[in-house]
Amino acid sequence: MSSRVVVLTGASSGIGRAAALAFAARGDRLVLAARGADDLTKVAAACGNDPLVVPTDITRRGDLDALLNRAVERYGHVDVWVDSAAVMAYGTFEDVPPEVFDHMIATDLLGSANVARTALRQFRAQGHGTLIGVSSLLSHVTVPYISAYVTAKWGQRGLFRSLQQETRDAPGIHVCLVAPGSVDTPIYTSAANYAGFVGRPPPPVDSAERIAARVVRLAGKPRPSVSVGATNRLIELGFTLLPPVYDVLVTPLMRRGGLSRQAIDGTDGNVFGPRPRVEGGPGRWSRAQVGAVVAGAALVAGASVRRLLPRN
Repeated sequence: MSSRVVVLTGASSGIGRAAALAFAARGDRLVLAARGADDLTKVAAACGNDPLVVPTDITRRGDLDALLNRAVERYGHVDVWVDSAAVMAYGTFEDVPPEVFDHMIATDLLGSANVARTALRQFRAQGHGTLIGVSSLLSHVTVPYISAYVTAKWGQRGLFRSLQQETRDAPGIHVCLVAPGSVDTPIYTSAANYAGFVGRPPPPVDSAERIAARVVRLAGKPRPSVSVGATNRLIELGFTLLPPVYDVLVTPLMRRGGLSRQAIDGTDGNVFGPRPRVEGGPGRWSRAQVGAVVAGAALVAGASVRRLLPRN
């Protein structure tokens, strides 16, 4: 098992943190980057083996240049770059302040482009490398109340698909995209919120560790895209083949499954700067809660189908 040099942007929490721990367990040499220095230091301590810690804001291209320079100065090259940095905002499009919407796009889409540009420049220079972007099921379907996140993830998927085409001339360079479904991470509780209730991942919910394991596997055996989630394909199928039913279901399901009953005042969360995060949150579902959401969805779906059926 060969040791690799792995750069992780968004390494301070959630999937990025879990991936850092998984790569460290494998014996890889790590470069950890995110906006929050304190959280990065904690992750580095948990990883062991003296990772390089470089506080970085991916919306700033100069920060990414400095990150790459530090990585190459220490290790000489970069084998894998994993980007999971993202922020989120809850609320209808009209309720989310324009500056919050714009900065989310700057982070989740333009930031991803900044990372890709920096990584590919290094990969071209050395002749090899694997770029892994952490996307979302929401790069394939739409849901209400998180329009900025959906917009960014659809754009990111288009970008990475283009990059896969543009790097066909370099067999040693791989561009991959992982699309998880719901994952229990702090992004929901640290998000900007103008919906009145704290967000949560709708069921079924995967652990960050499961997604991280797939990321590590992808680094060893690159593939253009991987979907991780028990119901991802079913949701995509409904979105594509039954849009009228999907559109009727998605709003009540988002209200019941994607928003907790924990009230919250309007806040810009961690969109403009790092804030302390707590792993987990109101994302852990009991079997009774999951059953209630599924039963409610079935009732709404049945009523919707009946309305769509032709009447004599």
